[in-house]
Amino acid sequence: MPKTAATKSVKTRKSQKTLVPPINRRREWRFDLPLSAVVEGRLPQGKRFKEASLLENISSGGAYFCLDSGVVVGSKLNLFIDLPLELTEGKKIKLRVGGITVRLEKPDRTGKKQGVAVRFSKDFKFVSGQQPK
Repeated sequence: MPKTAATKSVKTRKSQKTLVPPINRRREWRFDLPLSAVVEGRLPQGKRFKEASLLENISSGGAYFCLDSGVVVGSKLNLFIDLPLELTEGKKIKLRVGGITVRLEKPDRTGKKQGVAVRFSKDFKFVSGQQPK
């Protein structure tokens, strides 16, 4: 078995090496789906914001995307996610789901966007494809 980034080498007795797959600590499957979304919330100073984003991945428990807005861990956000037309019989439908920011990643060097991981709350709603106001 070739050694890849998805495995690591572990020493055993008599200097033998065995390859062990990494441990997946996630509770849900994560899908790398580039879904368009609008993210709403409040900044730490209390000012409201609304920003378009592209989800990098999503699961039943949360999502990861990038923002310019400067949210902090613990920020309450609402996401309006555009569902693919193939799943909605050609109708423009958005999934509205609330969540809380649980992890942030520093902005990348090429842009000012900050990586944001959100854990979804239990409530969600399907809404027409109109932009949130």
